[in-house]
Amino acid sequence: MKRMTNSAALAAAAVLVTAGMAYAVPSVANVVMTPRAGSRIVDITYDLIGEPAIVTLGIETNGVAIPDWAVTRLSGDVSRVIQPATGRKIAWNAGADWPEKLTQAAKPVVTAWFTNAPPLYCAVDVVNGTSATNYPVYYYVSAEAVQSGVTNDLYKTTRILMRKIPETGSGGFKMGSPSNEFYRNPEREDWHDVVLTKAFYAGVYEVTQCQWHYVMGDKLLWPAWFDNNDYKLTRPVERVSYYDIRENNDNTAMETSWPQSDAVFADSFMGRLRNRTGLAGFDLPTDAQWEYACRAGTTGALYDGTVNITNVYHDARLYALARYRYNGGFIGGEIGPDRDCTTANGTAAVGSYAPNAWGLYDMYGNVWEWCLDWYSTHLGTAAVEDPKGPLSPDGGANNLLRGASWAGSENGYQCRSAHRGGDTRYQRVDNYGFRLVRNLP
Repeated sequence: MKRMTNSAALAAAAVLVTAGMAYAVPSVANVVMTPRAGSRIVDITYDLIGEPAIVTLGIETNGVAIPDWAVTRLSGDVSRVIQPATGRKIAWNAGADWPEKLTQAAKPVVTAWFTNAPPLYCAVDVVNGTSATNYPVYYYVSAEAVQSGVTNDLYKTTRILMRKIPETGSGGFKMGSPSNEFYRNPEREDWHDVVLTKAFYAGVYEVTQCQWHYVMGDKLLWPAWFDNNDYKLTRPVERVSYYDIRENNDNTAMETSWPQSDAVFADSFMGRLRNRTGLAGFDLPTDAQWEYACRAGTTGALYDGTVNITNVYHDARLYALARYRYNGGFIGGEIGPDRDCTTANGTAAVGSYAPNAWGLYDMYGNVWEWCLDWYSTHLGTAAVEDPKGPLSPDGGANNLLRGASWAGSENGYQCRSAHRGGDTRYQRVDNYGFRLVRNLP
């Protein structure tokens, strides 16, 4: 069971016993909706019973739910973790969300989600920057329910938007590339089954310069190479190392780290997110998580269903999916793009190209994305469950990078779901960035 609604059967809290511990299942009761006099704002009150829960709101008319996009202008005790109490309050701006529609016949549906089985989307609000003691986390049941819309610049600047990726199920997914995939590297892309037993959130976009600045401004103010003030906010952050992201701020390794431990340095980007949200799961993706999220159910070279690209350097199908060398990435001859170039050159604003089936953007091109694992020259052909990669560097002291970038000379070959690269963890390079994940219990 993943969520509880305000039905009569759930009006009283139930008690479960797990591992010898009793806790109260969250439930909702006494839901009342009242139009606010002289306005199109609607007030909803409810009681939350049991344990803390993520609370969301839907609206029905004649027993049919209205679209999620018509219930986004919300405030109060909603779209976040709420503590149990009576008289909790939500305000819905129906006039802005649902103009010229009658609300008298509308019925509120208040849902309490278990905190360890949250809704499809979450967003971390980092707008208060380095002075904040906490970062609010908001939750949405669908892309349509995301406040202001998934593609709004809000989620490329002051909020980090994430989409829940389901566990694979017992059948797993195919990682690597089949023997008939053009330009594959058989030493690095062994075709094998991987089972991921837990769902996780993945960033809808690569972490941007603006988001990095809000979280880390007092440590690495604006590390990125592309610094045109008119464009830099929504460009991906780059020139950040693996160590900058999750380990010591002096660009060195922690004494004990992945895969022996998922610990991060408290003052790193990941450490600050964990501390200020109170959520332990923020990190880089594993190699397997990254590829599973990228593929979104596909098995070919590209996540749009393309089985094979046809050129090692450039391919017309990549023009719609990625910023890479041959569609604006490397204008400027051998020297490359100027530091103050627009987004027509070098890195593009995140979300400029078509997403995959799970709504994740820029899984190819823009910047290489750091992953947790040490780089391995062989994946192996045996089926594996929740792999963590090698226990130590294999084939040099390199860490894994995925997705390719704006700069590679063989971009067509590199912009494939199975392609894997690597570099030393301390490197700060103008085409290395990252995507956030949040591991769920």
